[in-house]
Amino acid sequence: MRTRTRITTLFVDIGGVLLSDGWDRNARKSAAQQFNINHQEMEERHHINFETYELGKISLDTYLKSAVFYKKRNFALEDFRSFMFAASKPYPEMLSLITTLKEKYCLKIAVVSNEGRELNEYRIHKFKLEDFVDSFISSSFVHLRKPDMDIFQMAIDIVQSTPSEILYIENQPVFIQNAEQIGIRGILHKNYKNTLNELIGFGLEPFSADCNVLNQEITLIA
Repeated sequence: MRTRTRITTLFVDIGGVLLSDGWDRNARKSAAQQFNINHQEMEERHHINFETYELGKISLDTYLKSAVFYKKRNFALEDFRSFMFAASKPYPEMLSLITTLKEKYCLKIAVVSNEGRELNEYRIHKFKLEDFVDSFISSSFVHLRKPDMDIFQMAIDIVQSTPSEILYIENQPVFIQNAEQIGIRGILHKNYKNTLNELIGFGLEPFSADCNVLNQEITLIA
């Protein structure tokens, strides 16, 4: 069965799609080596605290005091924070792709992301995400966290698009599956080339279209 609709909105994750993950297991392992921390102890404390941090219920300093600075260290908290921030790297091809699609198709772009406030704000401004993202539905801002279905409904309410008009680019299959339950189509991001091909399959061709396509119907496979 084929349905005809028009794509007006992209939901996009940050970590693993637009940028590297903000504070993933590899970054934590590197930090443990750099600062000579017991990695297992830090991981245990990380898992106890980090979800609460991503929900915006504690600050980054509170998280670090529990996960790292629960005992005297020979380095400063600020040095560790700087290391955390420096772990973030851009994916230039993906940033360019989303920016081009926004300009060509006059799309609304909304980030739907699980990130703690300080890391999220640093990444938004460091990599100039605010230049092309219209709305940030970040877990620490809205106190909801994927896979909670309410964060997707909140994102829909904020952008004021119907689910059938939305494409969601995400690198975690379970989040894609949850969004699909409320009618949001998803692209499981594996790499730039794969996502580009998927977008073209949805009728979003970054190299030939412009805003006039909004007067046309884009064919999607239901």
